[in-house]
Amino acid sequence: MDLKTATALRRLRLVSAPEAISFLLLLVCSVLKRTTDFNAVPAMGMIHGVLFVLYVIFWADAWNRAKWPLKTAALYFVLSVLPTGGFFAERKLKREAESAVIASRARQEGIVNA
Repeated sequence: MDLKTATALRRLRLVSAPEAISFLLLLVCSVLKRTTDFNAVPAMGMIHGVLFVLYVIFWADAWNRAKWPLKTAALYFVLSVLPTGGFFAERKLKREAESAVIASRARQEGIVNA
C-alpha cells in the first residue's frame, strides 16, 4: 500500500467516528426538540451535515485509491448512513490498516506469503 492510499484510508477512518457521534447526537436533539423546548437540531444538523459530506468525499477518495471492489465500497457507504455504522467502519478500517502495515513489514523482511 502506497502512502497516498494509506493517507486516504486514515482520513476516512478519522472522520467516521465523529460522523457517527454527530448522527447519534442529532437523533437525541430531534427527540428533545419534540419532547421539550430545547432545539439544537439546526446546529447539530449543520455539524452532522459537514461531517457526512467529509465522510463521503474521503470515502470516494479511499475507494479510488484502495481499488476496493464494489461490495466493499458499498459496505462503507451503507455504514455511513446507519446511526452507529461509523464506529464499525472505523474499527474495520483500523484492522485493514494494521494488516497492510504487517504485510508491508513482511515484504521488507523478505517473508513471502504462500
